[in-house]
Amino acid sequence: MAQSGGEYGDEISYWDGRGSSGQPRIVIDLDQQRAYFYRGGKIVGISVVSTGREGYDTPSGEFRIVQKDLTHVSSIYGDYVDRSGQVVMENVDCTNDRRPPGTVFRGAPMPYFLRIHGGIGMHAGYLPGYPASHGCIRLPKEMAVHFFQNAAIGTPVAIRQESIRQEAPPDYQPSPFIDDTYTPFGETTER
Repeated sequence: MAQSGGEYGDEISYWDGRGSSGQPRIVIDLDQQRAYFYRGGKIVGISVVSTGREGYDTPSGEFRIVQKDLTHVSSIYGDYVDRSGQVVMENVDCTNDRRPPGTVFRGAPMPYFLRIHGGIGMHAGYLPGYPASHGCIRLPKEMAVHFFQNAAIGTPVAIRQESIRQEAPPDYQPSPFIDDTYTPFGETTER
């Protein structure tokens, strides 16, 4: 079933995997803060994202999903909490921020985690409308679920700094079932 923007809390994100087949592929546009999910050369989903903030830049390049973890928790970023679970110090980097006495580290939840490179992955998370993460690619929860369910380990992930709006994906093949012309991203999101 097609779902449109308003259903995901923004006017950009959508998912429509009906009748799509072929190999999955994900493209992240860092400039536009968007993730595009392809199946067999056809876009089946677009999502707003929040990538790495200054100093924690999300790396550009060609990667593959190397791990899927439904209930992933960060081993570096999170909060220091006391015995009762109350947050004593929030948004810490446990490798740099000294742990207050009587506290333990509680890693930040990163549900629907798709690891793509080192500690970098895609997951459900907070989207303030600009790059704000420690390098990961945050998606709205509903979109993170779709990407998680439809991407297998080994799925290619291209992360690009420059806008990709006017170029067809390298493996693009027109569908024999629909108009055989490629539609630029801008026109696709206006439908």
